Amino acid sequence: MTTSREIRLKSRIVGAPVADNFELATVSVPAPALGEVQVKNLWMSVDPYMRGRMVDRTSYDPHPPLGGATPAREIGEIAASNSTMYGWRPPFQPGEVLQGGAVGEVVASEDPGFKPGDLVSSMFGWRERFNAPVSTVEKLDTLGLPPQAFLGVAGVTGLTAWGGLLKIAALKSGDVVFVSAAAGAVGSVACQIAKLKGNTVIGSAGGPNKCAFLRHIGVDHVIDYKATSNLTDALLRAAPNGIDVYFDNVGGNHLEAALAAANRFARFVLCGMISQYNTVGLPEGPRNIMFVIELLQPSTGISPRPVRVDTRWQARVEREHRAGHRKCADSLPQALQGRKLRKDAGEAKMRRIDGSRRVFWWADTNARSRAL
Repeated sequence: MTTSREIRLKSRIVGAPVADNFELATVSVPAPALGEVQVKNLWMSVDPYMRGRMVDRTSYDPHPPLGGATPAREIGEIAASNSTMYGWRPPFQPGEVLQGGAVGEVVASEDPGFKPGDLVSSMFGWRERFNAPVSTVEKLDTLGLPPQAFLGVAGVTGLTAWGGLLKIAALKSGDVVFVSAAAGAVGSVACQIAKLKGNTVIGSAGGPNKCAFLRHIGVDHVIDYKATSNLTDALLRAAPNGIDVYFDNVGGNHLEAALAAANRFARFVLCGMISQYNTVGLPEGPRNIMFVIELLQPSTGISPRPVRVDTRWQARVEREHRAGHRKCADSLPQALQGRKLRKDAGEAKMRRIDGSRRVFWWADTNARSRAL
């Protein structure tokens, strides 16, 4: 029997998350049962979508029965419940341990397919150690990459940017690409994929540090949305001939600006709308605009794992990036607060133990990642 610390949701979040919304608990972890493994988490990821699972939502089906109707009041309430997306993962429950992407090491196994020392990925983040059926973890072949890459560009982050640009937007030569939250985890990968494909890229971020990072990775035109009073005008100046692709991570006034600058037959990748995640009350614009992320999503046949795309990219992707490093599971709530307040560039990752602060980049996953 060993012990583990875990982060639980103490109370529903209204507006921006605060430390009092979370609690740290210590639990006992017995030996794994037959068909289970015990895993010690090494790396955990804090992602923007997690914020949407921390609210108290009314269940809303956008496809009511024939003859039925949803009151306008309820639609408004649902639209205002931060980051509601029909069909997405269910909300976290108060008192329960949170979930999130993690990479860990098997320390005990009761299944012949796993042995101590194996690296696995799972959705059992926000805790130091856990037992789980082997069907809920995936053994990692790191292909020589640091394991934390699989919480970034070698995982869902990289796949989201790659699939959004190359599959959904069907990026073409000569396209002018606008990316919002361009210094974020997905946004910065999208910028670099577009640049590696030879496209003109416009990136929006908030503050001089993030904007400097975008210039460092080769973004052609950088907009500091915090330093401009008219985002639409700033975008039109950066793209006098219009934009052909918009990779949306923000929504709100960024989406409005992109619509104003869009060329005919422009393609929009609706990945996220972080400007609404902490909204209290009705958001600006169409109140339920976030539903389009789920409802209008085409079936693209994107593989659940990224693949090697162009080995020639390897020599091109050799840049460095500041890393937000936090040790131990009890730092996760602070990391989430930082993500929502947009203090960090890229994706926040936490490591339980001290490690290298060197920055790593990979070509076969199309962009950058970091050792934190």
